[in-house]
Amino acid sequence: MKFCKAILIVFLCVFSTIAYAQTDDQQGGKYDQHKVFNPLFYPEKGNEYRNAGGAPGSKYWQNRADYKLDVTLDTAKHRLDGTVLITYTNNSPDALPFLWLQDDQNIYREDSRSEAASSVTGGRFTNRSYTKGDEIKSIYIIKNGKTTKADYLVTDTRLQIKLKDSLKAAGGKLQIKVEYGFEIPKYGTDRMGRLQTKNGWIYEIAQWYPRMEVYDDVTGWNVLPYLGAGEFYLEYGNFDYTITAPSNLVVTGSGELLNPAEVYTPTTMSRLAAARASDKTVMIKDEAEVLSGNDHPKKPMLTWHFICKNARDVAWSASKAFVWDAARINLPSGKKALAQSVYPAEVKGNDAWGRSTEYVKAAIELYSDKWFEYTYPVATNVAGTVGGMEYPGIVFCGWESKAGGLWEVTNHEFGHNWFPMIVGSNERKYAWMDEGFNTFLNNVDTRVFNKGEYYEPVDEQKAASGLFSADAEPIMTIPDVIQESFLGNAAYDKPALGLAILREQILGEQRFDYAFRTYIKRWAFKHPTPWDFFHTMDNAAGEDLSWFWNEWFFTTWKLDQSISGIAYQDGDPAKGALITIDNLEEMALPVTISIKEENGKTGIVKLPAEIWQRGGTWTFPYKSTSKIALAVIDPDHKLPDVNAENNSFSGLPVPAGVTAGSVIKTYLDAIGGVDKLKNIKDLQVSAAASVQGSEVQMVSRYRMPGMYFQQIIVPSYNNLVLSHILVNNDNISVQQVNHEMPLDDVAKRVLKEKSKAFPELDYEKLGNAVSLDSTMKVVNGDMAYELDIRVVDGAVIKNYYSQKTGLKIKQVIDGTASSVTEFGNYEGINGGVKIPFLIKTVILGHPADFKVKETAVNSNMPAVSFQ
Repeated sequence: MKFCKAILIVFLCVFSTIAYAQTDDQQGGKYDQHKVFNPLFYPEKGNEYRNAGGAPGSKYWQNRADYKLDVTLDTAKHRLDGTVLITYTNNSPDALPFLWLQDDQNIYREDSRSEAASSVTGGRFTNRSYTKGDEIKSIYIIKNGKTTKADYLVTDTRLQIKLKDSLKAAGGKLQIKVEYGFEIPKYGTDRMGRLQTKNGWIYEIAQWYPRMEVYDDVTGWNVLPYLGAGEFYLEYGNFDYTITAPSNLVVTGSGELLNPAEVYTPTTMSRLAAARASDKTVMIKDEAEVLSGNDHPKKPMLTWHFICKNARDVAWSASKAFVWDAARINLPSGKKALAQSVYPAEVKGNDAWGRSTEYVKAAIELYSDKWFEYTYPVATNVAGTVGGMEYPGIVFCGWESKAGGLWEVTNHEFGHNWFPMIVGSNERKYAWMDEGFNTFLNNVDTRVFNKGEYYEPVDEQKAASGLFSADAEPIMTIPDVIQESFLGNAAYDKPALGLAILREQILGEQRFDYAFRTYIKRWAFKHPTPWDFFHTMDNAAGEDLSWFWNEWFFTTWKLDQSISGIAYQDGDPAKGALITIDNLEEMALPVTISIKEENGKTGIVKLPAEIWQRGGTWTFPYKSTSKIALAVIDPDHKLPDVNAENNSFSGLPVPAGVTAGSVIKTYLDAIGGVDKLKNIKDLQVSAAASVQGSEVQMVSRYRMPGMYFQQIIVPSYNNLVLSHILVNNDNISVQQVNHEMPLDDVAKRVLKEKSKAFPELDYEKLGNAVSLDSTMKVVNGDMAYELDIRVVDGAVIKNYYSQKTGLKIKQVIDGTASSVTEFGNYEGINGGVKIPFLIKTVILGHPADFKVKETAVNSNMPAVSFQ
């Protein structure tokens, strides 16, 4: 399930120019190697069910649930009614005196446990309206040819059946027949629902029948309630299901349609045949045919018959508004599958859903080739009210998604066909085992899709502020326990980054990929635990990674690597250098250091995490031939270092004659000169960034002197306002998602200083409050001067100016309020002044590169523009 867009909508911890600093003392030297390299991480040895190497044991078992479903869709009442017949096989060594089923529709009742446990401020998984939930009409047990009424009890989203005679172990079978119905909610906790479009309703139907809970060798029955954030844990089996609906609807579902000749016209059949033979998208039903309403058999109702084999769930969609296209999927074995998309006419076109089938086809072919072959005959992408949700062979994606956002959500949801549809982990407890693993797959896939069309490298140093924020929680936390503001980090981003670090920094691609494929193959259509994953990776990669699993998945430890000094053998750089590095926080990871000498010679040093087994300080030799001009830890920003400011070391002092005044003058001259800058009376800058596929727009306005306005919005969500900042001399306010943010006097002073278009014009007035650091600094590999501006006690603004160009390239705020911003791509605007057209910052813990789209100079902005 895609989470990033929901974060943009729901949570209040959004971007502004002020981000409150962490209270931890990052320079305190917290590191303790005994905690990191603990020999007692693994709590238990292997057994006959799950062996010590991470594979299913010699007596591994799991129960089975096969389903026969027959339902009718009433579009007038938005209602579903029908029956489900479950054939349940008890393969466990235990006789079962009772059975548990999931009854998920009850989450939409007003008296549901989820509703009681939901915040009054709402959220993605909060009910927006209520239904009666599952209306159970009857339940029967069919065993040994005898049918009896079931003794059952519904408790919120769980249904218990008490058996007269225990279901026998090692192969005992019975059938459960349930007659039921429910009203389809308009908004189904972003996992199902219905959407009104100009040409009719779109139904996305999931969690639509009572389903067996999993009984396993780990906890027995898994009966955590369905509260919203925690997803599903389901048994495997075959699904045979029919949907009776009005004949003018197109119905798509998990698995294979068995009766196409009964529900399609000859024209539709012919076009589908063409699509199955085409690598290019073929239109099956266009908008004209949607409007004509003549492309279906002339009957009032049709029954669609699907079968989906060896699956853990099924879902489906239906609408008379669907535009429909399809193409062939080529699988590594030579088998073929069908990629198809259904969407309303409002979102057709190559900038939106017109490329959906291309995305589906590419994602599945790439995953199949790299990891494990796709197992379903059809892959369907449905545009509707659901922002992003996955089911076997079919996914629901937000109908307003476009371009890179649509690729990302499509890629993500179909990645879930590997985790958890093929590898059936317990999503209710371990969201990271499907969301995190899948996010990792998505990132690998996006690098190669269409030659990296939507690939944007992530600056993990900038992302660290989100992953290790003050409210951080361990990855190994039940998703319903994780605070909503951190769920995206704990379940998605941090575990995905952990796998990337293993692959790129610790194991290497060859060892990692073999081990990861081994895990998928071992646990395909089975139920792994976290320990099975850890043991498999250790054994298949040939590495004891217990130290990494512990720090990354079970703690909120931070990473802070630094360079503390460079010395030379006998004081002579030509004889070699000794470089000292420190590990200041609790986490240990490998170290990569780039080195550049005064004579131009460069080098890269890679050190394993084991250097930190001896303590938090390590000195290593480097064969220098001249004085080291600069050394930089993690030059490519692949690790989430919470304090990147100490990652660089320059052995060079500021050249003689350079002063704070000369640095300021060089900068002002570089951007146009004092006279031209003073001629600018007002300025507007409009910029946009992509944050995990969603466009975020930022408008900044300056009116000299003393007036500033900035607003950040998400256009695809009805212009949702993330941040609104206003400075009118001493009147300063910040709102985040319509909530007024408290600001202390220090924060106000900092914000007032930052709100100036060209603050360097006033630095001369600050006198001794402006000082030049005595040593050169390194910013993204370039030498820079550091200018410190003491705004007030407790707050310092550090500006970094390129030695080469004189331009300001970075700003860091230290104090009770902190932020880091980088500037680049200076271009001229009206008036002969240059401003940065690239502004790099962080939104919700995700790096955002804002690119300037438009500027306006001296446009006589009225005062109402600053409200």
